[in-house]
Amino acid sequence: MSTRTRFGRGSQLAVALSVASALVLSACSDDGDSADDAAGKNLDGRGAISFAMGKNDLDLIRPVVDSWNKEHADEKVTIVELPGEADDQRSRLVQSLQAKNDEFDVMALDVTWTAEFAANGWLEPLTGDLAIDTAPLLPATVESATYRDVLYAGPQNTNAQLLYYRTDVVGNKAPENWAALVDSCDKAKDKNVDCLVTQLKQYEGLTVNATQAIHSWGGQVVGSDGKTPEVNSTKAKEGLSALVDAYKDGVIPKKATGFTEEETNLSFVGGESAYAYNWPYMYTNAGDAESKVKGKFGVAAIVGPDGAGASTLGGYNDGINVFSKNKATAVDFIKYIQNADNQKAFAEASFPPVLASIYDDTSLVKEFPYLPALKDALENAKPRPVTPYYNGVSKAIQDNVYAALNGSKTVDQAAADIDEAIKVATK
Repeated sequence: MSTRTRFGRGSQLAVALSVASALVLSACSDDGDSADDAAGKNLDGRGAISFAMGKNDLDLIRPVVDSWNKEHADEKVTIVELPGEADDQRSRLVQSLQAKNDEFDVMALDVTWTAEFAANGWLEPLTGDLAIDTAPLLPATVESATYRDVLYAGPQNTNAQLLYYRTDVVGNKAPENWAALVDSCDKAKDKNVDCLVTQLKQYEGLTVNATQAIHSWGGQVVGSDGKTPEVNSTKAKEGLSALVDAYKDGVIPKKATGFTEEETNLSFVGGESAYAYNWPYMYTNAGDAESKVKGKFGVAAIVGPDGAGASTLGGYNDGINVFSKNKATAVDFIKYIQNADNQKAFAEASFPPVLASIYDDTSLVKEFPYLPALKDALENAKPRPVTPYYNGVSKAIQDNVYAALNGSKTVDQAAADIDEAIKVATK
């Protein structure tokens, strides 16, 4: 299995991009109606197109492009390799789109970018002649590609965190809810291991964990308009309190404030913890010959107060450049990526698919036993905040949740400060 975490390459953007996002939106509003003029044009355009994607994941899309090109001699797809780092990818795309270029017909966008690109008018809506059938897709992936009730991109691949648990420590059955997990920590103490490890370092992983807690307890970060803050609400604060209390009470060890995905992986695979929240890539690592937990672990959806929790979604969405001249070919290529053969190939490469039926393929489940748990997680998953101002929102969450974890703020104060910071970021 690949060691890619798949929480979306753009989810690791530098903090400075929160300012850049605001400037981009401002620049768009001052630039007339050029994108609006391009929207709705060339909907029947056909011919050669380009597909832009970060180089780190291109090995997984090349076979799809090759098979498409064999079948579409007059509408071939050329791959454009974007930089490996997420912030550099986004900067390259933004620069081109601000210049009203059509060099990228289809763009693989981190799920956190879709709303921003849509708000700037850079994506052709997938409606009317460009509509795609979203019924076979996992609903959360469709939600991540939707802005203000309009679908702006086609989900390509996805991801969700799983709950890993040690069967030799806590038994053969995963905890049914958060309270059951917390109660079982005595078993971890008896074995002299940590209870639950996850990513609480002040980076995007903390946003993932904080939003998972908020969503699992029924709250949300922003409203449907993508800008109204909603963290300072009862349900959102209940979720944050569960996370902060778990850290303060030792359910989550103090060292977790220095943990990324890799430290989490090393802790669980090294036999140092009873539970872990992490992405599916860790499954193979835990089953490797050198793993301390080989044959002694299981996976399930993360947990909330009443059962399965709401994992935070990762992955890519494929958007059509509003300035493209061959939009009919572009949408057909997006549909081609979503077909059963290509989505199954994604699953075989540990690139979680968006086509729901793939998770029920018995041959795949035999090879990748975590797939039923991942499907359960994805069916309960929620996107990170769908907002054009994502980077500012993420920074607000990281800064204030980290302060609550280290005790310099109460949860109430942190929630209120997140809301205030979101108001500033979305002005």
